[in-house]
Amino acid sequence: MLRLVFCTGTEPGKWFRRYRDSHAPDALQTVDADDAATVLLSGDADLALMRLPDARIDESFHTVRLYEEAPGIAVPKDSVYAEVGEEVAPADVADEIVNYRIGPDALVDVAAVRTALQVVAANVGVAIAPRPLLKVLSKKQVVPLGFADPTVARTEIALVWRKDDDNDEIQDFVGVAKGRTKNSSRNSAPKRSASQKAKDKQARRAASHKKGNKGAIPKPLSKRYKPSKQRKRR
Repeated sequence: MLRLVFCTGTEPGKWFRRYRDSHAPDALQTVDADDAATVLLSGDADLALMRLPDARIDESFHTVRLYEEAPGIAVPKDSVYAEVGEEVAPADVADEIVNYRIGPDALVDVAAVRTALQVVAANVGVAIAPRPLLKVLSKKQVVPLGFADPTVARTEIALVWRKDDDNDEIQDFVGVAKGRTKNSSRNSAPKRSASQKAKDKQARRAASHKKGNKGAIPKPLSKRYKPSKQRKRR
């Protein structure tokens, strides 16, 4: 059974369904966590769908990056920003209280984001974090919008697992997340080199020639070739 932990702000339900469709229903055990890396490092999960960067993930782990998260800003439901419903520019909120903002290291404290959203819900200030995370955490009194600020550090969502724990189940899930179908299995034959193709072609020709001559009775030499008779000159 594959044990997978996914971080808050991701919605991998479709991947879970596809994986279970091609495996036993109980072949996948999932749990969500604010800090997926901690669960992975503790050994309670084989595979983590987590937010990067994370300094704890070193060369002993495999990392497959899936997508980059767009930055977002959470605003009060009754604010003018929510009424307009469009992407917000930094100049628009220059005078607002920022209850949370992603640091330059791109690390995200999910618990701190939750606390900040409670303040925003009370109609005080804004919070800047990955937009997918804001969408998941925001309640009725908060509206998550796009935030057009190129200075905000970007975060990525990736599949991470220990190299020593690599197995077929993990590779199968990675394939599902990358969009691989049953017809494009990771077990499909690798591409052949030009020299290998040439060798295979020669082998097929030899086999075909041998098959074509199988059972044939060789003709006597005298019947195989008859020299033409020269016409006599008159």
